[in-house]
Amino acid sequence: MSYRKRRLKIGIVGCGAIGGGIARYILKELKKDCQLTGLYDIEYGRVERLRREFSAGPIGKSSLQALLKSCDLMIEAVNASSTREIVRGALLQKRNVIAMSVGKLLDAQDLFDLARKRGCHLLIPSGAIAGIDAVKSASLARIRGINLTTRKPLNGFANNSYLIKKGVDLAAIKKETILFKGNVASAVRFFPQNINVAATLALASQAKDKITVCIMTSPEYKNNSHEVEIIGDFGRIVTRTDNVVSPENPKTSYLAVLSGMQTLKQFCQGTGIGT
Repeated sequence: MSYRKRRLKIGIVGCGAIGGGIARYILKELKKDCQLTGLYDIEYGRVERLRREFSAGPIGKSSLQALLKSCDLMIEAVNASSTREIVRGALLQKRNVIAMSVGKLLDAQDLFDLARKRGCHLLIPSGAIAGIDAVKSASLARIRGINLTTRKPLNGFANNSYLIKKGVDLAAIKKETILFKGNVASAVRFFPQNINVAATLALASQAKDKITVCIMTSPEYKNNSHEVEIIGDFGRIVTRTDNVVSPENPKTSYLAVLSGMQTLKQFCQGTGIGT
C-alpha cells in the first residue's frame, strides 16, 4: 500500500513583495509538498489582490488567530513593530515559523527558547547574503571582528525616517555617500527595511558586539550589494553579494525573497544542506 504524506498547511502574514512572492512559489512549485491555506495583512486589499490573482477560495483571513487556525507553518513577512508578538503568538499556538523580518529578532532569544519549549521550529532564512553556513561554523571559534558594507540605490531609502530627521536630501546626493556607520542594533533600528542582513549576521555569528555596519548609496548604484569580512581564529572570510532588487519593492533584494522560498522548500521536503 502506497503512503502519501499530508501536505503542510502554510499561512502567510504580510502580502507585500516577499509574502506575495513566496505565495506564488508555493502554488507553482510546491503543490505536492504544501498548500497555501491562509493570507493575512492589515491592508486587506493586498490579500484580496493575491486571492484574485490565484483564483483561490476563502484563504483571506480577517485576523492573525484565524490564520493560525488554518496552518501548520506561518511565514512572517511584515517587518512591523508587532513582528515579535506575531511570531510569539504563532509559537504559543505550536505553529512552526519562518521569520523574514530578521532585524526584529536581533535580541529575541526568548522566542527561540519558546520554540524549543513548544516543540516547534523558528527558522531564519539566509537572506540577501552568502556564506551564512560558514559564519555559523566560524562562530564555534573566536571571531575577532566583522565588517558589513551595504550599498543600495537612492530609491531604496525613500521615506526613511532616520534620514529625514537627519536632514538628508536623497535627491541632492550626486556621488557615493555614507549614510550610516555604526553597530548592528542602531543599523536595524534606523534602517528596518534595508538591513536585515546585519541581524542575520549577528544571529549566525553570535558576535553582535563585534560587527560594524556601513550603509552607502549613490546615483550610480543600480543593485543592492553586501560585502562581508569576518576575521577570527579560523582565518578570514570575505564575501560579496550583488543582488537584483525585487521588482515589487526596491528596498528588498530578490535573493532575500528566494531565501525564504528555499527555507520553506527544505523544511517541506527535508532536503538540502543544513536540514
